[in-house]
Amino acid sequence: MLLVDDHAVVREGLRALLASEEDMLVIGEASDGREAVSLARQTSPEVVVMDLSMPVLNGLEATRQILRAVPGARVLVLTSYGDDDSVEQMTAAGAAGYLIKQTAANDLVRAIREVRRGNAFYSPEIAKRLRDRGRVAANSGRSTIKSRELTEREAQVLQLIADGCTNKQISAELKIAVKTVEKHRQSVMNKLNIHEIAGLTRYAVSKGVVPPKVPIAPS
Repeated sequence: MLLVDDHAVVREGLRALLASEEDMLVIGEASDGREAVSLARQTSPEVVVMDLSMPVLNGLEATRQILRAVPGARVLVLTSYGDDDSVEQMTAAGAAGYLIKQTAANDLVRAIREVRRGNAFYSPEIAKRLRDRGRVAANSGRSTIKSRELTEREAQVLQLIADGCTNKQISAELKIAVKTVEKHRQSVMNKLNIHEIAGLTRYAVSKGVVPPKVPIAPS
């Protein structure tokens, strides 16, 4: 099992919680999405416990890349973000389960076992919302997927914009032309109806795309 969270104290707590489970072994820890992808390629874990909001590469993009590199892995999201957009995006990316950190203590071990068996597992409040929304969608004949959902490349561009990168820096990071970056940036703004960088950054933070920037207290 691979633990992915940018807070060391969270990883330590997870490792301690799982230490007494005879059928579970933590084979690696990562503090950001890029490190998680690298470790997953090296170790081929059965289960990846994945945070959503992390620096460098967030949980959404890390999940996509890990599942492409290690198709047999099962990703269990463990995050503070339980909004519908985050759940939909992670599920669409291939996550097998979704737990909210605040209520995960009683469900984590069971969730890991369930996703390892090939089943889905969600925090009770999320599972109820999904059931309710599914019934509404079935009754109305409409899909629950929002038309504004970003493509994988648009989500990558959004993260880098929120991280403060220029178009040129995004171009270098994603290895695409600057004009292509500009096209994706405009598409993101149009889909989200947010047309300035500060607003995009606030949106990205609120959805867990990037962690909030904590100001350094004066010494």
